[in-house]
Amino acid sequence: MTHLLITGANGFIGRRLLNDLAARPHYEVTGCSLHEDICPDSDAYRFLSADVRDLRTVENLMEEIRPDVVIHTAALSATDYCETHRREADRMNIEATALLAACCRRYGARFVYLSTDFVFDGTADHLYSETDEPAPVNYYGETKLKGERLAAALCPDHAVARVEVVYGSPLPGQHGNIAQLVADRIRNNEEIFVVSDQRRTPTYVGDVSQGIERLIESGRRGIYHLCGQDEVSIADIACRVADILGEGHNLIRPLTTAEMHEKTPRPLRSGMSIEKARRDLGYRPLSLDDGLRQMFF
Repeated sequence: MTHLLITGANGFIGRRLLNDLAARPHYEVTGCSLHEDICPDSDAYRFLSADVRDLRTVENLMEEIRPDVVIHTAALSATDYCETHRREADRMNIEATALLAACCRRYGARFVYLSTDFVFDGTADHLYSETDEPAPVNYYGETKLKGERLAAALCPDHAVARVEVVYGSPLPGQHGNIAQLVADRIRNNEEIFVVSDQRRTPTYVGDVSQGIERLIESGRRGIYHLCGQDEVSIADIACRVADILGEGHNLIRPLTTAEMHEKTPRPLRSGMSIEKARRDLGYRPLSLDDGLRQMFF
């Protein structure tokens, strides 16, 4: 039996991992989050309320659970909020990561850290590979890059999984994602202002889950890009949602980055290559259209 600890288990990715991995007979899964379980009726996993920014709390978790693998999904990921609340971002994205990585090394656990495409500046003329040099353009990206480097420095048995524009059906109490927000606006007959010149490789949340599971089972270390296979603009995502729903194209208002007047800089093209994950892990993500069909039908 492999014992797993998932941080951020109330979050969008963390909850999907919790549900999927707890359904596997060879895993015993514990999820933790700062707040109580948003789905408390399941007996497939154990859930603990815990603040992973606190050293004593993290040590108690490791002592009690003795995990073989810690999957660290907890993060402060709202880009604009991180820009203006830097100390808060530091505590969650940097300091908590350092605590968990160091404790994993001390207790002999493998550390899997979820990161982001925002470690890149978006100036490349190709999909970013794991060997491309990071250069974040906002504070959120800076904190996640520091987290990556701390994971590597403090826990030799580590892996970094970079994900990007993750979409799917949220549970009650979870934040929406781009696909859900577009669908909600279409159903409410509201205009949708979306940026047209920022390109990403959006990722179905189920693919993040299968990628992380393959990463755990393989024992591979280092950085892996676990994202979608289609590079599209944010406006393209909105249009694909309208295609799937069969309505709402007239509500979509594409604007350039300059026209959006965003307060926080974002990379223009931060799509990531999945060739390494395909080769080493057998990672096979859905196309954007198939992922949206999974989400809505």
